[in-house]
Amino acid sequence: MAYENILFEVKDGVGVLTFNRPKALNALNPKTLEEVESVIDATRKDENIRVLVLTGAGDKAFVAGADISEFPKMNPLQARMFAEKGQEVFFKLEQLPKPVLACVNGFALGGGCEIAMSCDFIYASDKAKFGQPEVNLGVIPGFGGTQRLARLIGRAKAKELCMTGEMIDAQQAKDLGLVAKVFPADQLMEETMKVAKLLSTRGQGVLRSIKQVVDRGMDVDLKTGCALEAEAFGVCFASQDAKEGVSAFLEKRKPQFKGSLES
Repeated sequence: MAYENILFEVKDGVGVLTFNRPKALNALNPKTLEEVESVIDATRKDENIRVLVLTGAGDKAFVAGADISEFPKMNPLQARMFAEKGQEVFFKLEQLPKPVLACVNGFALGGGCEIAMSCDFIYASDKAKFGQPEVNLGVIPGFGGTQRLARLIGRAKAKELCMTGEMIDAQQAKDLGLVAKVFPADQLMEETMKVAKLLSTRGQGVLRSIKQVVDRGMDVDLKTGCALEAEAFGVCFASQDAKEGVSAFLEKRKPQFKGSLES
């Protein structure tokens, strides 16, 4: 399928979605959100895609935010609908039952920071910048920034970043727990793809269980979260991948996971 604002390719079980509006610093407009949603839906259905990676075209930006040139066209109701659409797409991304990695190569501001936070974890270039600068426009984050940021780095720091509009660099983001790893710019994609390809060899059902249990567990008390974990642990034992993994360990060989969701 041909896209106007993104690129999408699949190789060795890894889908790579590239935001491709470099002249606009890959800013998100309604059309881009529609195209991203289309890729998410296709990835969910395609068992040949085991991992999804998001990155930005060019060397300046991952996604520099929502497309501000669209704002003057919006009345309050349209603005709310735009925010709700972004949230809907980002929830779809967050709930995709496959690993999603953000490969942040430059500015991840506003909507860019928000979509990165919707991924399972973030790898960043040492040149990357993160922030929620919407306050400088007289508005607040609209694609889930106030909520995900607070959950990831704590309420006080999230309030500070949203209220000041301050940008932080990749190392600061890592220190806060927003970013998993930082790489030199010229190594970022290579290192991200190493991990993506590794994950593509894992049992797909196991990765889905890890993602669901961690995410669901964050919204409940510890005892309930551990109960979810125990239930998922038991379910894993019904899968062929579990039988293969245990057998391979006992036989001192490398496991050959099917990567199937089937038991």
